[in-house]
Amino acid sequence: MEKLTQKEEEVMQVLWKLEKAFVKEIVPELEGKNHYNTISTVVRKLEDKGYVGYEAFGKTHRYFPIVKKENYRTAFVNNVLTSYFNNSYKNMVSFFAKEEKISAKELRDILEMIESKDD
Repeated sequence: MEKLTQKEEEVMQVLWKLEKAFVKEIVPELEGKNHYNTISTVVRKLEDKGYVGYEAFGKTHRYFPIVKKENYRTAFVNNVLTSYFNNSYKNMVSFFAKEEKISAKELRDILEMIESKDD
């Protein structure tokens, strides 16, 4: 699965949320100033990459995600895990703990979730 640019990911987040949308519906959902033509180009690139499909209504298209959010998230996390944490979940969790992005209580909660799955 091809890694998306930041802008492509932002557009995909909107499409995952809306499920189906015309470009004119995507633009106001995005942060900051976004020109219609720019977002239209991004959506067409997502279509070329196989992330979105469309329904034609005359000359306009309504776009929808083909790739599920969960599938992209899994591929993205696996890529980060491999590229930055030597394929070690322990290293990744340790990183977040050291950066104070996760608390001791949250770590305990995660452990409880893991342990309860064994039941």
